[in-house]
Amino acid sequence: MDRAALPPRRICPNCDGHASVAVTLGGRDRAGHLRTITAHCPACHGTGLRFVRTAATGVRV
Repeated sequence: MDRAALPPRRICPNCDGHASVAVTLGGRDRAGHLRTITAHCPACHGTGLRFVRTAATGVRV
């Protein structure tokens, strides 16, 4: 018997699934390393997925 199919995961529409990126600050430090920071998508908080609640059941999909 087949298992029940799970609904497909929903990719975050704000970041298109690329939830974390490295952004250069410009220039290099004294050791010659490129200065970067990590920026996370504010909508999905760095997961790349968006969970929606169905109105009838209240279950996260």
